[in-house]
Amino acid sequence: MMSKFITTLTLVFIFLISSSFIEKHHTQEFQAKAYYFSKSKMDLGKWGARLSEAQKKEVGARMKNRLEKGYVLSFNKEESLFTEEDQLDAISGATDSWGKNFAPGRQYKNVKTNTQLQQQEFYGKKFLVEDVLQPIQWNMESETKKIGNYSCFKATALIPTNELTWYSFSWDKLRNSSESDSTEIKQIKMTQVEAWYAPQIPVRHGPLDYWGLPGLILEVSADNTTMLCSKLVLNPGEIIEIEAPSKGKVVSKSEYQVIITTKMKEFRNNRMRR
Repeated sequence: MMSKFITTLTLVFIFLISSSFIEKHHTQEFQAKAYYFSKSKMDLGKWGARLSEAQKKEVGARMKNRLEKGYVLSFNKEESLFTEEDQLDAISGATDSWGKNFAPGRQYKNVKTNTQLQQQEFYGKKFLVEDVLQPIQWNMESETKKIGNYSCFKATALIPTNELTWYSFSWDKLRNSSESDSTEIKQIKMTQVEAWYAPQIPVRHGPLDYWGLPGLILEVSADNTTMLCSKLVLNPGEIIEIEAPSKGKVVSKSEYQVIITTKMKEFRNNRMRR
């Protein structure tokens, strides 16, 4: 009974501040930019257990540009464009060209048409991955906290891990997939996601594949990575261009997974023959 009462109060609060926001901005076409900083914990597995603390620090320094990244989300009421900021390698001073093969590319989402377009480049070949938005069944929580100047509410979800990492590849992922295919009942690995959204900004956008909450997602944690909005610019003076990517071979997410998996198997087989 108390839980229902709290949930009702939460919904009333969201409605009131969303209405206030819309009224404040009804005279202009709403647009904004959110800057995110992501940080991942380094998981070295069994190999890492054999390293000294000094060696772990050295590996961490070399992997910093993969563990810490910056992104920009440009959006209006219906569309968003999510891009990664280029970062230099902490050791060599070069960009991480190999890592970009398995990193999320330029991503366009439209919450009105339920579409997503993402431009991926895999070993010099461009792909335009076209699919529906990732379905997410959010559980709305009553817990709140402040992120910057915004009061945020917590939401959680369980999402199939492969649906969140469709653009990436790892040998462990391939091995686990092969093992589950050989069993009678295929086990689907799930990822626990925790998000914090701001009803004061009543758009359904968020970073990466996360979306669908009654407010901009300012923080999201999944697996060993946390992504936090560090700066938010509402209605800047200049017009923000939100242009969907259009270059590359058009494929679906599942087709793209097959393409990169097949190619990586070829690389492995060629190396073994040599």
